[in-house]
Amino acid sequence: MCPSRNGERGDLTLVSGGAASGKSELAEGIATGFGGVLVYLATMEVWDEEDRRRVDRHRTLRAGKGFVTVERPRDLSGAEVPEGSTVLLECLSNLTANECFGPEGFDGAAERILTGVDRLRRQAAHVVIVTNELFSDGLDYPEETARYLSMLAGLNCRLARQADRVVEVVCGLPVLWKGEKA
Repeated sequence: MCPSRNGERGDLTLVSGGAASGKSELAEGIATGFGGVLVYLATMEVWDEEDRRRVDRHRTLRAGKGFVTVERPRDLSGAEVPEGSTVLLECLSNLTANECFGPEGFDGAAERILTGVDRLRRQAAHVVIVTNELFSDGLDYPEETARYLSMLAGLNCRLARQADRVVEVVCGLPVLWKGEKA
């Protein structure tokens, strides 16, 4: 169901999980299940060959699924997506790092991101956000990295509260924490 554009927000799904857990594949399945115009909002900044391989892998995984790719490594509020579309944002972890370590820095980064998500939800019928579970290793990190991780954890919590559904992928298995299956 497409929300009207009179200020209503589109449906929000948050998909979390560890590295290589299958969260991206699950999120793509959720997004394609909603149908409509499919927008893949890519946040990865490519710095090296490893990054390029990750981007290529994700492009291969979503090939033939009907996604239009929009590159947006930061300034989510500036993203333009078709009204009533289904948006897959891949991923919040990259977007947060790009905002924190980019030109505008840490100050206000969380609010910039949340404002951007809110704007997406006012344009799209469905927004599916992929994020990473990076908080369980128990390691001590340099102050700047710890600050980034704390911000990402806070964003994950705030978006989970707003979300219609929250799914965590554990060992390749989806665990529904909030809402109904999409």
